[in-house]
Amino acid sequence: MEKKTVENKSLADSLTPRQIVEELDKYIIGQFEAKRSVAIALRNRARRQMLADDMQDEVAPKNIIMIGSTGVGKTEIARRLARLVDAPFIKVEASKYTEIGYVGRDVESMIRDLTEISVSRVKAEQTVVVEEKALESTEERLLDCLFPMPRALKNQPTDNTDDFDIDEDIDLDIDEDEDIELPFDIEVNVKQNEALEEQRERHKKTREKLRKRLKDGEFEDNEVEINMKSRSMPFVEIFSPGGIEEMDINFKDMFSNILPNQTKKRRVKVSEARQILMQEEAEKLIDMDAVISDAIERVENTGIVFLDEIDKIAGRESRQGPDVSREGVQRDILPIIEGSTIATKYGSVRTHHVLFIAAGAFHVSNPSDLIPELQGRFPIRVELKSLNKSDFKSILTEPKNALVKQYTALLKTEGIKAKITDDAIDEIASLAFQVNESVEDIGARRLHTIMEKLFENLFFDAPDLEKKSVTVDADYVLGELAEIVKDQDLSRYIL
Repeated sequence: MEKKTVENKSLADSLTPRQIVEELDKYIIGQFEAKRSVAIALRNRARRQMLADDMQDEVAPKNIIMIGSTGVGKTEIARRLARLVDAPFIKVEASKYTEIGYVGRDVESMIRDLTEISVSRVKAEQTVVVEEKALESTEERLLDCLFPMPRALKNQPTDNTDDFDIDEDIDLDIDEDEDIELPFDIEVNVKQNEALEEQRERHKKTREKLRKRLKDGEFEDNEVEINMKSRSMPFVEIFSPGGIEEMDINFKDMFSNILPNQTKKRRVKVSEARQILMQEEAEKLIDMDAVISDAIERVENTGIVFLDEIDKIAGRESRQGPDVSREGVQRDILPIIEGSTIATKYGSVRTHHVLFIAAGAFHVSNPSDLIPELQGRFPIRVELKSLNKSDFKSILTEPKNALVKQYTALLKTEGIKAKITDDAIDEIASLAFQVNESVEDIGARRLHTIMEKLFENLFFDAPDLEKKSVTVDADYVLGELAEIVKDQDLSRYIL
């Protein structure tokens, strides 16, 4: 059967490379070449999924190596890209993996973790789909706790007359004067049935009144006792050829036919009980087999792995000491990037079309120091530029999550209206650039430390300030950061 597109179409199917770059521009300043490269790679994945099956398998992903100092936007580009198209994404550090035979994490764990993330996301999506039905079931369970049905009304038939099956054709031949004790009294049982029916009707009406009050939030602080499933899931360390991996094994599922489901009683408020019961009811309605199938399909077709610090494993075996496993790690990573099948607890996952974005500063090494086979699997290389004063000014004001917007919003929570002037932004950008030039270039991260230092006193005094408006101008910046401005040895300051 020919399959031209995946079942869950990504947003990338409708976004052009230019539109992808425009969306990234909302959060990341500059680095046009890097944005352009990832936009093309993402669009090519959408194009591949429109091909016939035999052609799809032949089109390999165009993996990318980003070269640039810390803080210039490498991670943010990859993260925003994945978020833009709602793709499974994971960021890992290449330096935390070691060659097989050494103590450390198995390189295959990156795919297992990516699959786990994908399953969680698909499950969350399905929870929203079944939310309405789950809410109805949760409401019924809460009403059962608040207003349980009397034991006398439980397991009683709604119409007891069906139990009195009398054949009218049978002639009992009873003398009127003879005192005969019947095995049951029909009239008494009918009256009992009517009384039970009346009680049920009253219970039903009362329950509906309570339902309305429950929806209106009148019982949120009332305590109820609920039976909840035991959520203890033991973690077992398993030693495999790839190293020691922590695998989450749910013994309740494995031995469900042997051990009964464990439940425990807990007394909580209605507001908390609703969340607990809502989760349980949603899990009952979700088809986990379909969730896992969808999640694996997303990983295989749209998954993105950001492999950071790849320059830390760039080296050859001629080195000794802690560097001895560098080339070994590269060779272990190679088959995953080339395309292999990884065993996870959810099933086998193929990595043939997972997009790998590697990144590194490459201060003391070059991409050419990687083994040739690994270099060949990263056909696209893009160098990110260091940030200048103009870039810092843009980062402070232009993105949706700009730092100036963040800090004014934080102060607003204390009722303080803060205004950061243009000359203050110029001073902050100038100082960040100066410190990066004099000490060590850590890119846009320098702005975070400078802004924290600048607003430190204001954040501390904010709850007690009588004046609810503050203007942060160039003089304020110079006053708060006077020591840094005067001191020539900027390395003394943790900025």
